Amino acid sequence: MYALNFDENLCTTCPTGDCLVKCQYMDVEKDTAVEEMIKISRGEDSFVFKDCVTCYGCEEYCKRGNHPFYLITERREEKGILTSPRAITKQWINIGEPQGKYRLGKVKEKVLSFGFMPEFLKWVRGRLFEDVMPSFIFGQEFFCNVVYIHFANTSIIKERLPMVVDNFKKLGVKEVVFIHDECYGAFAHLAPAYGIEVPFKSIHYFEYLYERLQELKDEIRPLNIKVAYQRPCSSRLSSDKHHFVADIMELIGVDLVEREYQGENSLCCGGIFSMCFGYELANDVQKRNIDDMAANGAEYCVFNCPACQSTLGAKVAKRGIKPVHMIELLKMAIGEK
Repeated sequence: MYALNFDENLCTTCPTGDCLVKCQYMDVEKDTAVEEMIKISRGEDSFVFKDCVTCYGCEEYCKRGNHPFYLITERREEKGILTSPRAITKQWINIGEPQGKYRLGKVKEKVLSFGFMPEFLKWVRGRLFEDVMPSFIFGQEFFCNVVYIHFANTSIIKERLPMVVDNFKKLGVKEVVFIHDECYGAFAHLAPAYGIEVPFKSIHYFEYLYERLQELKDEIRPLNIKVAYQRPCSSRLSSDKHHFVADIMELIGVDLVEREYQGENSLCCGGIFSMCFGYELANDVQKRNIDDMAANGAEYCVFNCPACQSTLGAKVAKRGIKPVHMIELLKMAIGEK
């Protein structure tokens, strides 16, 4: 029912092939990149199906908005090329299955969505969120399901995401602040790519936090620390919001260290690599990433995604770098932590 908005002509006339050329995990020249994307568009076989590690990066690299990663995922599923053992894929799909179990706060027209990540329930307290709490939503019925792109299961997303949209619609919400990149990306990026109508305004929580900090600026005490930011894969679906990382750090007096693996060149946390592509790749990526943080004097590693923090937190700590979530860092800046 929902077809991907992809135009082969945009690949044919692409002057750079950046979607694959800029990939951090494949070594592809411009002409090869264009050729392979055309082949993928036509349903032909490509080495990309084997080598793509599902980092979402090409969705950001393609400045024409042609959704190369979504296309790669669709073709993988059509060809039965799974990225993880079938049992693991099935287990993950079952975890997010809607079961009528969810929690609602005092829902108003503006609501805070935790998706299906309970970690946020303990963090979202205090001054930073008092203008929107206790209007919140949590549970599978409001879970975006975008994680299944990692498992080459676009069909699950196209089946469930419209149901989730309908659940929001039934609540009559007008604005939704999404506390996870993947959820924001689902409604602001993926849904439009498939022609799924979203009847509310999606707000990235970094944008929300930046505006809230402006309101609390008299309470901010510069932290004067050096940090590295661990950018999650799902942030690639909201690249237009990534600038808020630097904006927020400047506002709270934090030095965001310059390093090799940041911005478009960011490396994944490696969590999905361990599950789908083996520990050798995961360990290599994690080592290069953490070495880069340490070499450039980072005292803290700031996380956005709880899964990234769970994957890398202990490992950065062993290198003498303190792991901290963005929300916890901001609470430090206003004296709440």
